Amino acid sequence: MSRPRILITSGPTREHLDPVRYLSNASSGQMGSCLAAAALDAGYDVTIVSGPVDVNYPSDAEVIRVVSTAQMRDAVVEHWAGCVGMIAAAAPADFRPKSFSDSKIKKVPGKSEMTIQLVENPDILAEVGRMKSGNQWTIGFALETENGIERATAKLDRKNCDLIILNGVSAIDSADNSVALIDSTGTVVQEISGSKTEVAEAILKAAIELLPLS
Repeated sequence: MSRPRILITSGPTREHLDPVRYLSNASSGQMGSCLAAAALDAGYDVTIVSGPVDVNYPSDAEVIRVVSTAQMRDAVVEHWAGCVGMIAAAAPADFRPKSFSDSKIKKVPGKSEMTIQLVENPDILAEVGRMKSGNQWTIGFALETENGIERATAKLDRKNCDLIILNGVSAIDSADNSVALIDSTGTVVQEISGSKTEVAEAILKAAIELLPLS
């Protein structure tokens, strides 16, 4: 009998300006890796859709490597139907350059400014939130620098999540994390601090208690 499968997104995405330059962020994939390990230990199969990272993922997880937000979106949509839920720990780029230069963009002598037009990327978590059936669930992450509870709750509503995990910029590329778990009513149901391994295990435990994870 097959085990229920959880989909985890992890790491950053890259949006290239030219063959050597891109827009991205400092997401390391550590939280995604720890969540995958915790889910496997809890008895679930795991598919990870990961942007470019150096972190090692658990060998028992299926790992799908992508680069751009559009590629991450396509991989998530392709694998979503076979999963009971998704934990969106990735930090996909919200915008991409409107145009891509096939050759390296050169500095123009005497020109001190360059304007880059950006267009919005697909919202992966919101799309999955619209797609999910009655027995599927989604957990999102919200990294905020101010008004964290208010903004995380708004994100939960906007993206139709079942839980959202609020953290701060100190979590980026750090071995430790401090998070608040917020449920669909906007209530902080748990606050967790510790190593990312400990935080991931606590998130899975809380999710199992609050959501239909089978």
